[in-house]
Formats: sequence, C-alpha cells, structure tokens
Amino acid sequence: MPKYLIQATYTLDGIKAVKANGGSARRAAIDDAMRSFGGMLESFYFALGDADVYAIADFPGIIDAAAMSLAVCAAGGARTKTVVLLTPEEIDLAAQREVGYQPPEAS
Repeated sequence: MPKYLIQATYTLDGIKAVKANGGSARRAAIDDAMRSFGGMLESFYFALGDADVYAIADFPGIIDAAAMSLAVCAAGGARTKTVVLLTPEEIDLAAQREVGYQPPEAS
C-alpha cells in the first residue's frame, strides 16, 4: 500500500479543539477516518515549528490520500501537505526505466 507523509498545521479553531479534547482524541479521530476507507495510520506526532502534526499513513491509492486531505481541510481545523513516500526498492525500479526526455538546450 502506498505510504504518505502528512504535515498538518492547525487553524485557531483546530488548536482550540486539541486543547479541549486532547492529542490522543485527535489521533484516534484521524485513525478512524483512515480506517473507514482502508487506510492505516502508522505514526502520528505533534511537533513544534512549521507544522503542528507529522503523520505517516498508508492509503489504498492517491485518490484516497486526496480525499482525506480534502475532508480535513474542508472541516476548517487544519491545512495539510501530503508527500508521497517511496521505498529504496521503488526508486530502484524507477531508475531502471527508460524515459524519452530531452533536456532543453542552451542557445
């Protein structure tokens, strides 16, 4: 199953909800949402800095990852950034593929 890194930044309403309900409740809600369509939350961490949450998740596919991102952002409590993660073996396969790419030439 494809793996993704999710970075979330809470809005003011999202921060208020975390303060009111706690971090464990937020992790459980995200886990439940992912499981509802066959995804899996591998890890979930709160952080200090540019993002408030870093999570690693497995989604059945990119459409499912996009659906989760849309649902979270539409609810108004957070903004997300989702990064596709690749294993070393997947990069090995990509490196073996022939690509008909012509770089631009300086004139």
